[in-house]
Amino acid sequence: MSFTTEVKSEISLNELKECCQRAQLSALVKMCSTLTFSSLGMVLVIKTENATIAKRTLKMLKEQFDVETELSVLRKMNLKKIYIYQIRVLSHVKQILDELGIWTDKGLQEHPAYLLVKKDCCARAYLAGSFMAAGSVNAPTKANYHMEIACMEESHAIFIQKLMARFGLPTKIIERRKHFIVYCKQADKIADFLRCIAASEALMKFEDIRITRDFRNNLTRLDNCELANEVKTIAAATKQVDDITLLKEVSMLDHMDEKFKVVGYMRLSHPEASLTEMTEIYEAETGQAISKSGMKHRLKKLTDLAEDIRKRQAERASMNQQENGV
Repeated sequence: MSFTTEVKSEISLNELKECCQRAQLSALVKMCSTLTFSSLGMVLVIKTENATIAKRTLKMLKEQFDVETELSVLRKMNLKKIYIYQIRVLSHVKQILDELGIWTDKGLQEHPAYLLVKKDCCARAYLAGSFMAAGSVNAPTKANYHMEIACMEESHAIFIQKLMARFGLPTKIIERRKHFIVYCKQADKIADFLRCIAASEALMKFEDIRITRDFRNNLTRLDNCELANEVKTIAAATKQVDDITLLKEVSMLDHMDEKFKVVGYMRLSHPEASLTEMTEIYEAETGQAISKSGMKHRLKKLTDLAEDIRKRQAERASMNQQENGV
């Protein structure tokens, strides 16, 4: 069972007040039904691939309107063997559409009247119905977070977007294959949406997996950061050792001020020590405290002198080549 199916199955079992039932039924009828005309008059046909949603819709129709219905199960002609549950509403169709805010004197509406979702509880129920009808959410085990609800009309998508904004859920709308998609890619906001539509078990699963992954990702980033710092420290220490070795070879190290001489020989004795470790070693060997900036300054002084020596050596070598060439 996919994570989307788990969410839909869970919210389809939630108990609702009468006003919330109408709001949720309005979303289901609006997004899952077609209106046809026959010798019997107006016939409402509601289709869904989820048996739990079909059962929920049928139950609310009978409780709210006590209508005559027919339930049939169709099978899609493909390899997945998907079943479609079809509910045919044969009576009081106009009354149902009118009371669900979908029908007015002007005909079918692209979105229900705002009065239907005036209360927050009804707005949440409508969002839950919209998700059951045409929503999907990526499983939390996937790296990319994504939740969406597909609408046939742009005005309906904007209507749902405004409802979600009421609960602090920012979304965007894109057009895809003649549908208008209301979507969100922020993990924390998707969690808030699951909370909003009362998908408590799915929310706990989503948050548990998300927090575990984020924790592991943070550990990996920290490990990478520590590794990068360690590589940088080793590279700097290796260069310092090369520079101090040069000073020693040209007999300059032994004639330097004692504070630089001590640090130089200390680096040669501890080529892999970090700056912090060098300050600790210095204090242990000399009995004098030194800050990291002080240690860094003395090592830089030694490397600068070594660079000057290399520069003079390069200049002399260049002059010798010119003289030999002449």
